[in-house]
Amino acid sequence: MLNAMMIDEKDNVAVAIEPISKGDTVSFLCNGEEKQLTARADITIYHKLAIRDIACGEPVVKYGEHIGVATCDIHTGDHVHVHNVVGRRENPEEKE
Repeated sequence: MLNAMMIDEKDNVAVAIEPISKGDTVSFLCNGEEKQLTARADITIYHKLAIRDIACGEPVVKYGEHIGVATCDIHTGDHVHVHNVVGRRENPEEKE
């Protein structure tokens, strides 16, 4: 049963669609194929988790868009939130 959602093949995070406990199996679709990983932390519903390792300084990508930059190494299955990501626009020269 799927308990997380990945929207774009460029994403390096998935979104929990139900609460996930540390040690739970996380299941999501990637290019039509079901993928699984183990949660390394409790993940609140609608929060993000890493679907692969993300190096410190690397962009965090959700829904195909850069939503921030990792402030430390983030491991597969880690909770991805304000404690390990700083918000940063993909193209800071763009005017709103």
